[in-house]
Amino acid sequence: MTWVFVSHCLILLLLSAAISSAEEQVHIKRSDFPHGFHFGASTSAYQIEGAVLEDGKGLSNWDVYCRIKGNIADGTNGDIANDHYHRYMEDIEIIHSLGLTAYRFSISWSRVLPRGRLGGVNQAGINFYNTIIDNLLLRGIQPFVTIFHDEYPQELEDRFSGWLSPVMQEEFLHFAETCFKHFADRVKYWMTMNEPSLFAEMAYERAMFPLARCSPPFGRCASGNSDVEPLIAVHNMLLAHGKAAKLYREQYRSKVKGVIGITVCAYMYTPLRDVEDDREAANRALAFNVGWTLDPLVLGDYPPEMRRYHGSKLPSFSSEERELLRDSIDFMGINHYGKLYAKDCIHSSCICNDSNYNLGSDRLIRGFVFTTGERNGVTIGEPTGTSQFFVVPRGMEDIVNYMKERYHNKPMFVTENGYCSPGNEDDIYQHDVKRVRYHQSYLASLAQAVRNGADVRGYFIWSLMDNFEWSSGYSLKFGIYRIDPQTLNRIPKLSATWYKDFLSNSSHGGVDLSSTVPDGSKDVSRLHS
Repeated sequence: MTWVFVSHCLILLLLSAAISSAEEQVHIKRSDFPHGFHFGASTSAYQIEGAVLEDGKGLSNWDVYCRIKGNIADGTNGDIANDHYHRYMEDIEIIHSLGLTAYRFSISWSRVLPRGRLGGVNQAGINFYNTIIDNLLLRGIQPFVTIFHDEYPQELEDRFSGWLSPVMQEEFLHFAETCFKHFADRVKYWMTMNEPSLFAEMAYERAMFPLARCSPPFGRCASGNSDVEPLIAVHNMLLAHGKAAKLYREQYRSKVKGVIGITVCAYMYTPLRDVEDDREAANRALAFNVGWTLDPLVLGDYPPEMRRYHGSKLPSFSSEERELLRDSIDFMGINHYGKLYAKDCIHSSCICNDSNYNLGSDRLIRGFVFTTGERNGVTIGEPTGTSQFFVVPRGMEDIVNYMKERYHNKPMFVTENGYCSPGNEDDIYQHDVKRVRYHQSYLASLAQAVRNGADVRGYFIWSLMDNFEWSSGYSLKFGIYRIDPQTLNRIPKLSATWYKDFLSNSSHGGVDLSSTVPDGSKDVSRLHS
C-alpha cells in the first residue's frame, strides 16, 4: 500500500511539473454538473475482449476481415485484444477505483448468438455478460449496454450480405430480444446501435469495415455501389432499431424503468468561407451525418436536406414505419471527437487532395460537401493522431446546442469523447498531458451547454484503455490506461489519475494543472474555434 501511495504521488508531481510552464488552466469541477450526472468510460466487445473462438463464440465479420492482407494498417487483429474476456474482473476493479458511476460496453453478437437465428443461444456468452453486469451493479456502477457495435456473426454476411438485406432487421430483433430476456431485469440504459451512418459509410462506401464494398471514386472493390448501398444499409438499421425499441418498451422497460436510445457520430461543422454557400454546406453536412440517423427516430422521416437532393433514390418509409420510428428513442448518444470546416461543392469546385477521407466530397452521398481541418494553411485546432480529429473544445458546446434545438432538447449523453495522441506514446507521462487538457476543456465546453439548458445527463471518455481501433489496429491510442503489448498489464496514464481525482474531490483534479487549453482559450466562455 505504501508503494501504491508513493507511486500515485509521483505521478501527480510529474503531471504538475510537466505542465507548470503553461499559462492558465481551465477550471472545471465535478460540481459544475447536475446532481446525478453520470461520468463513465466506454469500450466495445471486439475491441477489447479477445477470446476469438472460446467457449462457443462464433466467427464474426471482423474475425474474417482482419485476416485479409492489407485490411488492417498494422496487420493485427482482435483475437486477443486486451484479453478482457479473461481479465474482466481486473477491469471492473479499475472502473470502480476511478470512481466512475457508469460503464458503457457492448454485447458481442457472435458470442451470444454464434449463428444468429439459425442456431441456439450460447450460454457461456450469456454467463460472461451476466457476471459483468452483476459485478458492476454490486459496486454501484450503472451498465450502459450497446447491442450492436460494428460486430456480428460472419454467417449473416455469407448468407445475405448483412445490412444490405431486410432479413437483417429480423436477425437484429432476435439478438436484441435475447439481450433483453437475459439482461433487462438489471440494465436500465440501452443503446440499440453505435453510429449507424458511420458504419454504413465505412462498410459500404469506403470499404474500411467489413463487408468492404465500394465503387469509384471511393475505391476499387470487387463489388459494391458507394452511392446507393449506404442508404440501403442505414434504412435497414433504422427499421431494426424501431422494431427493437418497440419490443423493449412493450415487454421489458417496466422491469427496471429503463430507457433505450442510439448513438451517432457527431462532428460539428463550420463554414470554410464566409459565404452563404458554405453556411448551407455546413448545415447540410450536419443533416447528412447526424440527421440521417436521428431525424427518422425523433421526427419520423429522413432530413428534408437529404430528401431535397436524393429525391426518390433515398428509401422511403411507409406510414406504419414512420409511426414505428417517430420518437423511438428516449435519449441521444453523442460520439463527438472534433469540428471541421465545410465547403460547398455544388457551386464551387472541390479538389479532394488533402486526405483519402475527402474522396467523393463532390458526390451526392457526401451531400456535396468538402470537409477539412485546415484553412489557409492553418488547422482549425491542434492536430491529433487521427487525421480528421482536431482539438476544438467549442465544438462540444456547438454540437450539443445543435441537437438541443433540432430535437427539442431530448435527453442526451456524450457516449464517446476522447483524444488520440500523435506519434509514439511510449513516454506516457509526457504525452498524456495533452489528454488531460483535452478532457478538461471539452468538459468545460459541455458544462457551458448544460448551464444554458441542454439536457445532457452523462459523459463517457473514449476509452477506458487503449484497444483495437478497427482498421487502424493498435496504432491509435485513445485510452486513459495503457496496455502493455507483451504482458497486457493495465498501466494508468496521467489522464486516469486526473479523472480519478476530478471525480473524487469535486475539484479540477487535485493538482494545480497550470495549463492552457488546447486551442489557446483559458475560460469556458471563450472556447471558440
